Amino acid sequence: MSEVFTECLEKVERRIAAACEKAGRSRDSVRLLAVSKTRPPEAVREAAACGLRLFGENRVQEAQSKIPLCPAGLEWHLIGHLQTNKAKLAVRLFQMVHSVDSLKLLQALEAHADLTLPVLLQVNVSGEAAKFGMKPDEVSATIEAANQMKKCEVHGLMTIPPFSPDPEKTRVHFSALRQLRDRLQEETGTPLPELSMGMSHDLEVAIEEGSTWVRIGTDLFGSRN
Repeated sequence: MSEVFTECLEKVERRIAAACEKAGRSRDSVRLLAVSKTRPPEAVREAAACGLRLFGENRVQEAQSKIPLCPAGLEWHLIGHLQTNKAKLAVRLFQMVHSVDSLKLLQALEAHADLTLPVLLQVNVSGEAAKFGMKPDEVSATIEAANQMKKCEVHGLMTIPPFSPDPEKTRVHFSALRQLRDRLQEETGTPLPELSMGMSHDLEVAIEEGSTWVRIGTDLFGSRN
């Protein structure tokens, strides 16, 4: 077990705990998703040896080759854009999909899933052209459609805000997602307990605004080459 990784994990855990305390939340209300995209299986094994069990991948093809080389008993989440033609493979690799960005994709996952599949709807709250995600006004109809499905269950929302060196500038986007979630719960009568938002540089702000999943790569595994 690497001392460097252990130190990185402890630092991230301290940040999460401090943010939860500041927000008056239980530490158990936030889950740490270790973003292992582009990292080798050795890095995943090291993280698993430190007790991490939840891992996020961006690409189906990379996950397909990596997961068999990693320890058994881990839980894999897809956090990157998914094309509908990869849905059949995705439902066999991942236990949760954070990045459902269209009704068409949700329908493809439903068609191929054999088991219940928890999903989060990715919302482009910033309106940034380069970002994937539904428009906020498209989400309600997608939830209503999901409520008629047998396999896919919408558990909440996800967003990726525009990058800013100042984490405070992401607050408006995280707040907007939380407010949208609250409104959708009332409108649709659907419980939406999960908010996947916040990464290495802005996890504190995300937790203060209600995140239940923080997606951490760089501050655990180091900068990518």
